[in-house]
Order: sequence, then structure tokens, then C-alpha cells
Amino acid sequence: MTAIRVLLVDDHDLVRMGFRTILESEPGIEVVGEARDGAEAVLRAAELAPDVVCMDVQMPGMDGLEATRRIVADRSAREAREARDAPGSAATGPGVLVLTTFDRDDYLFAALDAGASGFLLKNASPEKLVDAVQVVAAGDALLAPDVTRRVIERVTTEREAARPADERLDDLTERETEVLRLLARGRSNAEIAGELWLGEATVKTHVSKVLMKLGLRDRVHAVVFAYENGVAVPGDPA
Repeated sequence: MTAIRVLLVDDHDLVRMGFRTILESEPGIEVVGEARDGAEAVLRAAELAPDVVCMDVQMPGMDGLEATRRIVADRSAREAREARDAPGSAATGPGVLVLTTFDRDDYLFAALDAGASGFLLKNASPEKLVDAVQVVAAGDALLAPDVTRRVIERVTTEREAARPADERLDDLTERETEVLRLLARGRSNAEIAGELWLGEATVKTHVSKVLMKLGLRDRVHAVVFAYENGVAVPGDPA
């Protein structure tokens, strides 16, 4: 099995050392490089082609949010070229996992807007860090549960003040809408398959179609979209 390639980005040497120790103790994860600021992270990501970039937010020079934006833009351009030159080819990474000590909503939403695939606080357990890297490497997206709660609170507050549901919802089939609602409740593909009496491969197909029809990057943005547009509401039965 090919190891998950990780790039660590943080301006503190001890933090990077700690993350390296945690991740390299897990079979199947390899730390292939480190960077001390956002500008170096962009260069190293292009040079090393990691699967996951563990990105700090506050750093001297270019911060982690701008670095995330540039890495994701580079990835998107590369995927577009590969789709054009080799239709059906697999998407290439990296996914960006934002790690910060600052539990602030402005960082969270800025990271999501920049295209991050995950957001985790640095006080998370080593097990959660390993799990987050594995989730992002698999092409999925991750938010810590307390972060997900804040996303829901914010988007539903905005929804109360605002707009009609997005017209793109009309493009979803009834089954795809069900899948979107279960995604918003934090269900995995296996759990969705169990609830809807479907095969896991079928659920993966439905999730891909939902993301494609709605023009969304990943599952995190699908959760935000669902609450933003009333497909799911706080208090829905879990």
C-alpha cells in the first residue's frame, strides 16, 4: 500500500517536530517535507506533490489562508489539465488540513472559502490528527464536531435573514436530496448505505453526483450548502 505523503507547515520548529513524531508513528503515513511559512509551503507543495498539507494559519509573510488558496488553485488547474488530456483520470492532491490554536469563526470560514478540506484545532488528540490526515488523503473532508456545530449555527442564522433556496437543488433527484440531507447530519458513506438500503458504491456515486450538480468541492461544503438552503435544519433527528 502506498504511504500517505504529508507536508507540514508551521513557523514553530517544535510544533512541526511534534506533528512529525505523531504522524510517522502511524504505519502508512510519511512526512515528506516541512515549511516555515506560506510562501515556502506553496513551493514545497508543487515540488513534493504531497497527498495532504497540514497548514498553520498565522505565520510570518504569507499566512496559511493565502497559501491554502494558492495550493488549491494550483491543484484545480492541474486537475483541469489532466481531465482535458486524459478523461477519466484520477484527481490529484493535495488536500489541505488547516491546524490552528485559534478557535475563531473568521479563520474557519476563511479556510473553507480558500478551499481547505479540513479544519482541526491543535489541541486535538494525536488519534484525531492521524484520522484527519487519513480522511483528507482519501479525498473526503473533515470538520471537528464543535466546528461543525458553529458552521450550522452561522449558516442557519444567515438563512433566516436571507434568500430563497438555491435553484440548483431542483437538479437533484429525490434520492440525491436524501443523500445530501444525511451528509449534513455527518453520516459516512457506509452509514448512508445502511439507512437507505443501498450499496456503498451506489452511495459514492450519489455523493459524487450531488457535488457535481451543486458545483461543490467536497463534503464539508455540501454540509454548509444543505443548512444554508434548508435541506437540513438544526434539530433534525440524527
